[in-house]
Amino acid sequence: RIHTHFFTSRNSNMPPQQQTPTIHHTTSTTPSSNPSSVVKGGGSWKRNVPELREEVDNEPTIKVDPRHYEPIGSWSEEKLRQSVADHPFMLTWAPGGSRADVPVMTHGEGVYLVDVAGKKYIDWTSQAVCANLGHSIPESIVEAAAAQMRALPFVYGGVGLTEGRLRLNQLISEIMPGDLMAAVYPSSGAEANEAAIMIARRFTGKHKVFSWYRSYHGATGNAASATGDFRRWYGNETNAGFVKVFNPFPLFFDHAGETTPEQVKSALNLLEEQILNEGPDNIACMLMESVVGAGGCLVMPEGYMQGVRAMLTKYNIMMICDEVMVGFGRTGKMFGFQNYKGVIPDIVSCAKGISASSVPLSMTACRKDIVEFFNDKPLGYGSTYQAHPVAMACAYENIKYLLKEDIVGQVQKKSVLFEEKMKELTARFPCIKQYRSVGLFGCFDIQEPSGENPRLQHKPLGEAFAAYKKAFIEFGLAGIHRYPHVHVAPPLNITEEELIDGFERHSRAIAVLNRELGFEETSGVMLSSSQHNSVRLSPSFSPAELKHNEIAAPQDLPAI
Repeated sequence: RIHTHFFTSRNSNMPPQQQTPTIHHTTSTTPSSNPSSVVKGGGSWKRNVPELREEVDNEPTIKVDPRHYEPIGSWSEEKLRQSVADHPFMLTWAPGGSRADVPVMTHGEGVYLVDVAGKKYIDWTSQAVCANLGHSIPESIVEAAAAQMRALPFVYGGVGLTEGRLRLNQLISEIMPGDLMAAVYPSSGAEANEAAIMIARRFTGKHKVFSWYRSYHGATGNAASATGDFRRWYGNETNAGFVKVFNPFPLFFDHAGETTPEQVKSALNLLEEQILNEGPDNIACMLMESVVGAGGCLVMPEGYMQGVRAMLTKYNIMMICDEVMVGFGRTGKMFGFQNYKGVIPDIVSCAKGISASSVPLSMTACRKDIVEFFNDKPLGYGSTYQAHPVAMACAYENIKYLLKEDIVGQVQKKSVLFEEKMKELTARFPCIKQYRSVGLFGCFDIQEPSGENPRLQHKPLGEAFAAYKKAFIEFGLAGIHRYPHVHVAPPLNITEEELIDGFERHSRAIAVLNRELGFEETSGVMLSSSQHNSVRLSPSFSPAELKHNEIAAPQDLPAI
């Protein structure tokens, strides 16, 4: 064993860092007991490191199926299914094993999807409430994508600007109310919410984020922590500073009050008490879906969002509206928050409808003073594909199409028939407790014969909903499922004839669910207008009050 010792001459007049050490080597087989070898110090210990015991060839000869070079559309259904079996992949919010039951789609025709066997399905939820123009998108979007890919397929957002980006940015600022303007353009709704939270924290210098229990904001770090439903559990909620609050629609209790205005006031009082308990000087923002999506198409009762806006202003807390699902026309307004008179958020996140999901793109917009705040400092958020040129070109053409064809106006007109059909199904099937709808966005709440909730969202599917889902597909519908909520959100350009056809198909599927839950067969007798009103609203609020649209903001709360 070789010991190397470093000694420095004590008689040197040079500073220690300039002295030349003298090196001595000694050899021993055991630790020395010589007092001169005693070391005073903080040296490290010897430590063996793990050795790679099983080497795997990480540069094998690449062997690929020669049929990869055949054109898309040439593989048989058998070949496609065999590929799924031999080369499994993960799903997101469903167990991976269910991949074998997902239809293989070959193309789309308007509001229809066509599978490999030639069967056509009406896209009854616009995929994840995002394919807002169905599956035959305007040719202008296709041409814009192709032109941009030929001219400049990619440039990093901080290295170069494209004309498409500048045009889209101007157009967004022109269609947004107040002094809201576009800020950044990530790729997904979750990323847009990440940027929104970062903007709020940086601008205010505060940390905590309020959000609702009945909410979903994405699956990335902060977005998942802001999410209120069960999907946030997967990440173990390790991020600090996220506080959940009840909105006006709790599942199993009612806010205090005999009338809707009283219940709205109770909900706002509850929110204010939580703000005071958490400390207003600690709270950066409150993130909320303008119209709750996966949680059941919840439109806040009149006066509530106005009260929230006023309260957040009072305590210097930023209001973030998540428009990922409802932005760009879904509710019959360009933006969902426009359903609440006088309300302008500080920050808005959008995705899905901004490009009709032709390509991945999202947007985070904010008010002018926030944009100006970052003129001399970095945002602190970034993404490689932020403001991707091809995505920006597609979104630009999509929004021009929405404006030129008055898609928002079309949604308003078709919403009358849409709600009529929602009422008809609610009247026909006792398994439907109630419905809600706004624009071309609707939801049925399903109940047991006892009146209880038949399934919490994190629980297994169960036999009744499994039978319903199978019938849903067999009757030619495609869509997402969030039981006990049953969503309806067809493409915004659906025709009235297609809408009627879709509800007829859905009626047959719900008949299966009605039977499987143990309800008796019904004749489908129509309800009167007043009865329709009594079944359509959440039990958290008095239908009589909401029916007459007489709700005002509580007078003893901060005025908007």
